[in-house]
Amino acid sequence: MPVAKSVLELIGNTPMVDVTAALDPGKVSPKVRVVAKLEGQNPGGSVKDRIALSMIESAEADGTLKPGQTILEPSSGNTGIGLAMIARVKGYPLKIVMPSNVSSERRQLLSVWGAEVIESPGSEGSNGAVKRAREMAKEHPGWAFLYQYANPANPKAHETATGPEILRDCPEITHFIAGLGTTGTLMGVGTYLKQHKPGVKIWAIEPPAGEMVDGLRNLDDGYIPPIFLDYEGAELLDRRTVVGPRDSIEWTRRLTSVGIFAGISSGAVMAGAAKCAATIEEGVIVALFADGGWKYLSTGAWTEDIDVVTERAKSMIYF
Repeated sequence: MPVAKSVLELIGNTPMVDVTAALDPGKVSPKVRVVAKLEGQNPGGSVKDRIALSMIESAEADGTLKPGQTILEPSSGNTGIGLAMIARVKGYPLKIVMPSNVSSERRQLLSVWGAEVIESPGSEGSNGAVKRAREMAKEHPGWAFLYQYANPANPKAHETATGPEILRDCPEITHFIAGLGTTGTLMGVGTYLKQHKPGVKIWAIEPPAGEMVDGLRNLDDGYIPPIFLDYEGAELLDRRTVVGPRDSIEWTRRLTSVGIFAGISSGAVMAGAAKCAATIEEGVIVALFADGGWKYLSTGAWTEDIDVVTERAKSMIYF
């Protein structure tokens, strides 16, 4: 592997690994496999490095982002970190609007990269951060508002890179499963896969309405990202599956049995993959694990009583 000229060249081309052994063999056919795409291997630690770089480079190309210009973005987690890393490398000041009830790791990492954190009411979750950031963008027209929820460079990053990587490395794929957040991953990867292997089924994992699971959203909570509408997401998705906080935490723990230390949304996606595996006689399910577990240690997700951790999830946005 050649020496990269910049850490930004290391974004993408993440590894894939078979995690079928984490499933209960008595509940799935021996002809079913689950393969995880480990997005925590990106340099900023998550899948959001991809869209952060895509949005910044797209804005640079069309002139909406100029050298030294301040970037503004709402984020409940990984997008903020990815933007902060890239903004630091490229020399852009960055302001991240996020809910006040986030875990400590997020603030620490944003501080490491030099980003300014602007709080929105924790009770309003990520929707409140979006609302506040949109207000600030109007108040400060000189800032570059990338707005991941409506930015076509978000799904485009997955349509042009993540999707092709998956089909290249796992051409036998029959199902693709990912968490539903900005919807960019599902829209981009789903569009690519449907175009190049139409039989692939696209499953979205979302939390119960009104509940929080790291980085995920339920479309019934009142905010539908514009990119979901632009990509005709209702038609693109073959299934939306609800996974609650407890199942997400249980499967996050269970993944350690196959050596995978992943974030809580990855546990939710693995729970969805297990549900999918139980419904088919044969196939290869690719599950996208958005990040690693390092940024969740303060939640006690692996070490504390699961009832305590699940209850805590009702008031705290896990990073």
